Amino acid sequence: MRLFLIGIALMLASPALWAQHHAPLCASADAACLREAYSRPPAHWPAPQVDAGVAWQELGPLPERAPSPAHNPYTEQKAALGRTLFFDPRLSRSGQIACASCHEPDLAFADGRRVSFGHGRAPGRRNAPSVVTSGLAPQLFWDGRADSLETQALMPVVDPAEMAFSVDELVARLRASADYPALFAVAFPGQALGAEQIAAALATYQRDLLRVAQRTPFERFLRGRTAALSDQQLHGLHLFRTKARCMNCHFGPGMSDQRFHNAGLTFYGRSREDLGRHEVTGLAADVGRFRTPSLRLVSRTGPWFHNGFASSLDQVLAFYNVGMPRPVPKAGQQGDPLFPVTSAQFEALGLDRVELKALKAFLEAL
Repeated sequence: MRLFLIGIALMLASPALWAQHHAPLCASADAACLREAYSRPPAHWPAPQVDAGVAWQELGPLPERAPSPAHNPYTEQKAALGRTLFFDPRLSRSGQIACASCHEPDLAFADGRRVSFGHGRAPGRRNAPSVVTSGLAPQLFWDGRADSLETQALMPVVDPAEMAFSVDELVARLRASADYPALFAVAFPGQALGAEQIAAALATYQRDLLRVAQRTPFERFLRGRTAALSDQQLHGLHLFRTKARCMNCHFGPGMSDQRFHNAGLTFYGRSREDLGRHEVTGLAADVGRFRTPSLRLVSRTGPWFHNGFASSLDQVLAFYNVGMPRPVPKAGQQGDPLFPVTSAQFEALGLDRVELKALKAFLEAL
């Protein structure tokens, strides 16, 4: 009784604190109740269901553009030059592959292929992720091998499976071109055209891509236009934050925890094996772990997962609904320190058909 009275006293003393995550408790499919609960600012939405220890952040609207580091401040001239470079196949040895070859604007800056192809049309190993929210990521690529957009920018240029060029040859080609010396002089006055300037321009353009995701129904909803989501999509939002457990990994404006997880698709010891983050760190715990992708524009970025394994959102949701694959060691693999372990947060969800459709509808609004 004493604890009960103390709790009541605390609620009365701090009504704002009590109300922050205590919107009306709604039955999952009660449209009127959900509409009322989510008409409030995100800080006052119903509390999400997240595991203990998850440092989650509430969903929220995207900034106008991603923040720029002090050594590469944003300018419109750099962004314009970066856009020109991004779409120019002269950045590749063959003169046929541009950054946009794998990151097409019409496909939310992904490419619609299971895995991308590179120099000589050789197939790559991994699916091309959207770069729309890349400016919010502290580490880039599926395995996180780059720690900034400036570092990432020239890696595809020198990768023999992608553009198969060299930085020195690229710089020489651009310096000898009829157009680029003048463009670099405008974007980087007083600086020579070099690798650092190429990378800075490409990084600046990518930080400007958040605007692409700012015209979606969900973004309008986050900015106060609560009618932007249908009742079914609103049901999906509630499931996303509660029963479907999505907020364990997909939260904040960018809808990613920017961490690495094993979703059970390592194909360890098989032809499609990909050890993921382990290839960067060498740590056994990182085998099969890949960076959590942003869900912004997710319905347009398929196929999904690091290897393009799922060809539809229905397949993606079906995987998550059963808790993702959990490989079992075969003969000869027992005791193998590198045998991958599916991350613990992937639990069977038990979503029914109506709930899966609602969750898919919400994802399509992102």
